[in-house]
Order: sequence, then structure tokens, then C-alpha cells
Amino acid sequence: MRRLLASVTAALALLSLTTDAQAAEPLTYVALGDSYSAASGVLPPDPAAPPLCLRSTRNFAHVIAQRTGARLTDVSCGAAETRHFTTAQYPGVPPQLAALEADAGLVTMTIGGNDGGVFIGALLACGTAGIATLGHGSPCEDLYGSRFEDTVRTTTYPALVSALTAVRNKAPQARIAILGYPWILPPATGCFDKMPVAKGDVAYLRSLQATLNDAVARAAAATGATYVDMGQASEGHDACQPLGVRWIEPVLQTTNPVVVHPNALGEANMATQVMRVLGL
Repeated sequence: MRRLLASVTAALALLSLTTDAQAAEPLTYVALGDSYSAASGVLPPDPAAPPLCLRSTRNFAHVIAQRTGARLTDVSCGAAETRHFTTAQYPGVPPQLAALEADAGLVTMTIGGNDGGVFIGALLACGTAGIATLGHGSPCEDLYGSRFEDTVRTTTYPALVSALTAVRNKAPQARIAILGYPWILPPATGCFDKMPVAKGDVAYLRSLQATLNDAVARAAAATGATYVDMGQASEGHDACQPLGVRWIEPVLQTTNPVVVHPNALGEANMATQVMRVLGL
């Protein structure tokens, strides 16, 4: 009887040690995505990143890894499109999905904003038009109408579905989270001293961003990924706000050489939102 009890005790102790070791094993985390994931322009740069990717060690993935102890592989890269999940973005920069293994536990990203040049194209077009009219009227909306939003619905959305499906196929057991883009502009009244967008085009660009984030959310729902909504969290932290409040850096009076992108405060809050939504 004593031998049996000793054997059972030893077995339970071994099981406890095995369970503790498994619990202590860090989360395998792979960060994909574009410049909002890479935190392009935020110092210090990631020495492990290809120079053209403009990746920072203060991006939201690094913040999450530091807070959770996760084992991070970060291949996010500035200017990435959904196609760069499966094709090389630059010479010597492999497709981002090459970093994914079947045992990945967590995958995060922002992606879609660069597809077809729609979002960045709209920001540049509206900025140029706003300067031409000295901030008056709605020259961008007058010129382009629904063109940008139509492209998001018909081209960006299916590209997002394909990209997220490819991620799921590579990492079938992972929790996959895709973030919406934090608000760049306030709902109606802009700030022509910081963002050269005509007064009437502020709501136009805001609507375009809402359409893009809706496409991201619908693609997540269609593929079983988790959508991390940044809308409510980032309200009041747009590029028109003062330093220390804003999460997005403006074109003028900026602290970031890569304008209209998250600063370190924005990245930290993106990390907080991901952790809240995923319960990390």
C-alpha cells in the first residue's frame, strides 16, 4: 500500500512539474503587417529589421511581448500590402507568411491601408487639393467622389479575406487579431495648420477611413479572426490634437519623420487595446 501511495505521489508530482513547465512556456507570437504595425518613424529603430521596413522596437507588438513575456517574431514592414504576405516586398525581404509556423499561438497585424494605393493616395490627393484651395471647400470630394471607397469595397475587402485565410492556413491553431486603423482626423472640424485638408474634405476622409475599417472588420468576421476596433479608443486622439494627447502624428508640427502615422503613445495604446480584446 505504501509503495502504491508513493508511486501515485511521484506520478502526481511529475504531472504537476510537466503542467507547470507547459504553463511557463512563453506564447509564440508573430507580428505581421504594414507601417502602423511597424511603427515606422518611431525611435529607436529595430536593428533586426531590414532598413526599408522602418520598423521600431516600440511598435505595439514589442509592447505586447514585453508586457506578456511572449516570444516575438516581428516581420511587420512599412508600406506592406496584403500581397506581401505571400510575395517578397523588397529584395532580401521574404514574404511575411514565411515567418509563420504551425505552432504559432498569436498573430497580429494592421494591413489593407496600402492596397492599391487607395488610402495613402487619398491622403496625398486631398492634402494637395486642400493646399490649392487654402483649406476652403471640399475639392477632394468634388474631384474623386466615391472612387476611393468603391475601391476599398470591391478590391481591398476581398484581398483582406484572402490574406487572412492564408494566415489561418499557415497557423491553424493561432489566435489571429487584425486591428482597425486609429482615427487620423476628427469627425468634422480639421486643423489646417497641422493637416492640410480642406474643411469640407475632413468628413470625406473620415468616411473613407470608416469604410476601410469596416472592410477590415468584415474580413475578420468572414475568416474567424478577431477584429480589434480602434475607433472608440482613438476618438479624440487624432492628428489634430496636441502632443501628448494625439496618437497619430500630423503632416506639420510633427515629431515623427513618417507623418500621418502612430507615435509611441499611439502604439502603446494599440497594444493595450489588443490585450484588452484578447484578454492577454
